[in-house]
Amino acid sequence: MRIATFIAAAVICLAGLPALAAEGKASRLPDLPDPPTDPILKKALEERAAAGGAVINLTLTTNHAPIYARATGELARTIRNEGTTTRLLRELTILRTAYVVGSDYELGQHQALAKICKYPQAKIDGIAQWPQSASVYDDRERAMLAYVDQMIHGGNVDDATFDKFASLFSPREIVEISVTVSNYFGNGLLTKALKVKPETDGRVTYPGKC
Repeated sequence: MRIATFIAAAVICLAGLPALAAEGKASRLPDLPDPPTDPILKKALEERAAAGGAVINLTLTTNHAPIYARATGELARTIRNEGTTTRLLRELTILRTAYVVGSDYELGQHQALAKICKYPQAKIDGIAQWPQSASVYDDRERAMLAYVDQMIHGGNVDDATFDKFASLFSPREIVEISVTVSNYFGNGLLTKALKVKPETDGRVTYPGKC
């Protein structure tokens, strides 16, 4: 009797839960409304399209929370368009971070951006095993990538690695690279957790300033 009562109670409880939404085209979350109904979302999608790039699956995923997406999007735009470090250094940072995190999504998007910006193919291809391809990178790039690797792996950067990095980069540049790592580390985890689907139709986000 007790078992039957428990099963009946469980059925009633489950019946009261909302049905899980079907997985969407962009990620494991359901699709956004089409056309969008949230004014922040509508404006964000219009601005992204006007910036010259495609509306990619990451955008279609994070804009389930439009206010958060707006804030994180502004940081991504800053990383892409501004900085005293060169854009190549920032892209190498993003690619290495995405590789270590295991974000195929971010790797695909930023490999495409690096090609659009016509960065050396050897630097793009070598990023996965950069210590074994050290001759491909100059002194600043190697010092930066060594710092990036230690930051990604728990944030415990040893003094020798940091001192070498700091001897070649200004404090402002060090912060720019560190913020880029922290942002794309989190972004990489998000793309994996929400199963953001790599684009198969050639869509690439806006390139920004190369």
